Amino acid sequence: MTIRTILVDDEPLAIQGLELRLQAHEDVEIIEKCSNGREAIRAIKTHKPDLVFLDIQMPGFDGFSVVQGLMEVEPPLFVFVTAYSDHALRAFEAQAVDYLMKPVEESRLADTIERVRQRLSEKRGVEEVDRLREVLADVAPDAAADLPDGDAVSANRFEKLINIKDRGQIFRVDVDTIERIDAAGDYMCIYTGDNTLILRETMKDLEKRLDPRRFQRVHRSTIVNLDLVKQVKPHTNGECFLVLNSGASVKVSRSYRDVVARFVH
Repeated sequence: MTIRTILVDDEPLAIQGLELRLQAHEDVEIIEKCSNGREAIRAIKTHKPDLVFLDIQMPGFDGFSVVQGLMEVEPPLFVFVTAYSDHALRAFEAQAVDYLMKPVEESRLADTIERVRQRLSEKRGVEEVDRLREVLADVAPDAAADLPDGDAVSANRFEKLINIKDRGQIFRVDVDTIERIDAAGDYMCIYTGDNTLILRETMKDLEKRLDPRRFQRVHRSTIVNLDLVKQVKPHTNGECFLVLNSGASVKVSRSYRDVVARFVH
């Protein structure tokens, strides 16, 4: 699988540096380089890339304006690249795959490319099933009926392993072992029963990576693995507590109680 990629930055040295680092990833093919937002919109509409590395602060059309200018077409995957960390929240709200700080670290870039590979593989898998179903519907209707639909395929898109860089080490965490996740500012505390790891990521972006049939937000700042809930304790004012396998107790706020009730009986 080749990842057709466009680089967008008004600083030539930034593009050269990113291009150099991307050489380590043989499946990444750089098909165009743009120095401003208007060029980027034209190139994306013309070449229909899989991936765009997009600088946020550029004269004229900034990175967010580029995304807005592509609303009428199927957008590629975006990775925002910037020297300013205060844009992180808007980047994730714009559905970016990731957000990289300049100068881009090679290990951080490798994590991003791996996430892009997974997203593209899931997308292409769903499209292929739907395309095959259309063909079979004409020549072999019974066989078409036996195929899973795109939604069933997309159910497998959620991550099974999450890489967490913590205390100078990289931990590969099986999501089945994650008991709960608590937000602490710009960081997520990942609890696995016998360990606690710190992940720098927004709650909103992390939710997209986890299967909602198992992982549900039960409070504004807490996600729980519903498979690891062993007891529900009612509380006052319509609230309740979930007792987890580890013995930890998590409060479910009233606004989230109905969501949890669909999964916990």
